Amino acid sequence: MYGKAPKEYLSLWSVIALGIGSMVGAGIFALMGQATLMAGKNVYWSFILGGVAALLSGYTYAKLGSRYPGSGGIMDYFNEAFSHKTLSGALTLIYLGTLVITVALVAKSFGAYASRLFLPDRAVTIYSTALFASVAILLLGALNMGGARAVGKSEVIMVAFKLLILTVLMLASFGSSVPVGADPIPVKGLDGLLGSVGLTFFAFAGYGMMANTAGNLKNPSRTLPRAIFMAIGLVLALYLILSYVVLSNVPATSLESHTETAVAQAAYPVLGMWGFMAVSVAALIATASAINATMFSMLDISRALARNGQLGAIFKQPFWGHGTEGFFYLLLGILVMTNAFNLVAIANLAGACFLISYLAVFVAHWRLRKETQGNALLIILGFLLMLFILGAFFYQMFFSQPYLIPLIVLFVAACFILEFLIRRKIAKNVPGVS
Repeated sequence: MYGKAPKEYLSLWSVIALGIGSMVGAGIFALMGQATLMAGKNVYWSFILGGVAALLSGYTYAKLGSRYPGSGGIMDYFNEAFSHKTLSGALTLIYLGTLVITVALVAKSFGAYASRLFLPDRAVTIYSTALFASVAILLLGALNMGGARAVGKSEVIMVAFKLLILTVLMLASFGSSVPVGADPIPVKGLDGLLGSVGLTFFAFAGYGMMANTAGNLKNPSRTLPRAIFMAIGLVLALYLILSYVVLSNVPATSLESHTETAVAQAAYPVLGMWGFMAVSVAALIATASAINATMFSMLDISRALARNGQLGAIFKQPFWGHGTEGFFYLLLGILVMTNAFNLVAIANLAGACFLISYLAVFVAHWRLRKETQGNALLIILGFLLMLFILGAFFYQMFFSQPYLIPLIVLFVAACFILEFLIRRKIAKNVPGVS
C-alpha cells in the first residue's frame, strides 16, 4: 500500500538525531530569549508545559507512524482518517506550507548568527544575513536531494557537535555561575507564562517530522516510538538546563538588548569571548540541522502528495539525485520568503499553523484509535492541552500583534481553496473522483 521498501534504512540514532536537529534549532537559540523575556523565572514551567504537550502528541505520532509507516507521514494519517479528500488534502497543505515557512524562519536565524560570527560589526547588514541564509538553503537543499542516508549521517554529526558545545557551556555554568546582582530576571505573571507557551511549544514542534522517516525504517513499530520519546525527553532536559543557565548568567537589561542571542550571551560571564564564539558556532550547527531535517520532511510529503494527485506532477518529476522539480521550486520560494519577510511575523505564523496541524493529528488518531490501539485518555488529554496552548497563543497575539490573526486565517483558507480547486480539476479529468 505504501510502496516498495527502500534499500537504504535509517538507524535509531539517525532518527533521534533528525528529531533533535528539528527541535534544537531556531527554537532554543532564537526563542529562548523571547520566552524568558515573557515568562521570566516561570520559563521553566513554560518549557514543561510545552514538553508535556509534545510527549502526548509524540505518543499519537508514534502510534500512527507504527500503524501507517509510509514516507508521507502526516499526509497518510489524514488520508486514512478523513474520507473527505478535500479536508485531508487541505490539512496536509497547511502542514507542508508550515514546513516551508519554518525553513525560512530558521534560515534567517542562521544568517544572523553567521553574520555576527564571521563579519566585523560594521559589516553586518540585512544583505550579509540574507547571503548567508541563502547559501545555507541551497547547500542543504542539495544535500537532501542526495538521499536519506546522506541526511541521516549528516544529522548525527551536526547534532553531536552542537550538543558537545552546549554541554561544555552547561557544565561551566554549573561550576562557576555568575550572580546577576541587582538586575535579576524577574518573576512574571500568569499572562506572561501563558503567552510564552506557544513559543516554547514551537521549540519542540520538529518532533512531528520524525514520523516521515517511518518509510525509511527497517522496523518502524519498534524504532519510531523509541526515537520520538527519547528525542523529546532529551530535548526537554536540555531546555530546562539551558533555562537555568540563562537565568543564572544573564541580567534583565542584557536579556532585553540581546534577546535573539540569549544562549550565546549566557556564555560571556563563564567562558568569555571564546565561549560566545563557540556557542554561536553551535547555533549555526543547530539551525543548519533544523533546516536539513525540515527539508527531508518537505521532500517526502510533497512527493507523496504528487503521487496521490494532490499536488502537480512536477513534485514527482526528477530534477537531480533524489530531488524533484517541485522541491526545487519550493527552495526558490523559501529563498524569496527568507529575504522578503519579517522574522517575528514568520515565527508566529509558523507556530500557529503547527498547532493547528497537530490538533488535526489528534483528531485523526481519535478516528483511527481502534486500528492503532491507541489509549483514548491520552489522545483526549493531548488534544485538550494543545487546544489550550493554541488559545493562549492567540490570546498573546491579540494584544501584541493582532494583525497576524487574520493572516493566519487567510493562510488556512487559502490551503482549503487550493485543495478544492485541485480536487475539482481531478474530478473533471477522472469521473467518480471526489
